[in-house]
Amino acid sequence: MESPRIIAGVARIVRDVGIAEELAQDALVAALEQWPREGVPGNPGAWLMATARHRAVDLIRRRETYARKLAEIGRDLSQAAPPEEPTGLADPADPNGIDDDLLRLVFTACHPVLSAEARIALTLRLLGGLTTAEIARAFLVPEPTVAQRIVRAKRTLATRNVAFEVPYGPDREARLGSVLDVIYLIYNEGYAATAGDDLLRPGLCEDALRLARVLSGLMPKEPEVHGLTALLEFQTSRVAARTGPSGEPVLLKDQNRSRWNRMLIARGITALGRADTASTGALGPYALQAAIAACHAIAHSYEETDWPRIAQLYGLLAARAPSPVVDLNRAVAVSMADGPAPALEIVDRLAAEPALRDYHLLPSVRGDLLLRLGRTREARAEFLRAADLTRNEPERAFLLRRAEECG
Repeated sequence: MESPRIIAGVARIVRDVGIAEELAQDALVAALEQWPREGVPGNPGAWLMATARHRAVDLIRRRETYARKLAEIGRDLSQAAPPEEPTGLADPADPNGIDDDLLRLVFTACHPVLSAEARIALTLRLLGGLTTAEIARAFLVPEPTVAQRIVRAKRTLATRNVAFEVPYGPDREARLGSVLDVIYLIYNEGYAATAGDDLLRPGLCEDALRLARVLSGLMPKEPEVHGLTALLEFQTSRVAARTGPSGEPVLLKDQNRSRWNRMLIARGITALGRADTASTGALGPYALQAAIAACHAIAHSYEETDWPRIAQLYGLLAARAPSPVVDLNRAVAVSMADGPAPALEIVDRLAAEPALRDYHLLPSVRGDLLLRLGRTREARAEFLRAADLTRNEPERAFLLRRAEECG
């Protein structure tokens, strides 16, 4: 839980995310060694951060160039005229300045010197604390591919001397798309964990939502920033109702809507309105997803959901940002608006998509459609296949129960 914050805090000192990650790991190892003997400190996060920072300072002091550069700076300062105000930097009182190490780390990891895939993989590793296996699962690509992306990304940032900062002006605009993608993927891993014993990882959801809100304040004229914020507000509003007493998943149609957080829904509606106001044309992918989430949020019951509207919005989303996962979600909406038969045709076409070959939600959705069509034996086989593909234990148990219910 503390690892991303430690990495971000140390990276501000050493200016190298690879070294910062190593120092954060050193601090965690020190905790594993000392806490069993001395007891867990009152503020474990502060202890870890202080330990990592001390090690960072020690590392800097050991560098051969440190003393030489310090001497040169001191000599230059003694001979220089009174310092002038720095140029090109944000005034600390400027509302556009963000004193947020995590956000600096996001923008650093999303630097243009890296490929889009490397930016997202590196930030998920550093901020999300995800393993390469979890990132590979989120990307639907082989694990060695993700591992290579992360190693090369850290090496590139170090060799190119990328500054640890929040960029301003055109540079910030250029990197915004990748930053939004990273925040979205971090949130998704928290909202539906790809592996482990818990369906949810609330810490990731909280970090992603906080970063989205900060970005909304920073970029009030960017519709997609507001769109992403609205989407995360709506999704977070349902978190409390998504699991049962034992942590088992609860389907949307079975959720107790009185447990949905109305304050977050109101915030989502406000953010979606800002996205619409800031937009000069058609809504972007995140704003469209937020509009879909709003349809669920404002419905008083599952039966009152405006499924034709949701299916229409998914059609627009598929045209704006084509993706087999979007098509799979559209199939679910079509099944509710027009029945399971036309939706099954969409899903069957997606079976040939290489990216969905090991995606457990494809057989899960297909099993649900087959069950609604009365084809219980086929549905049972699909649920079993989905259970075999997922690495999340509560989800596997849920899918196995659905298979048993098919007889």
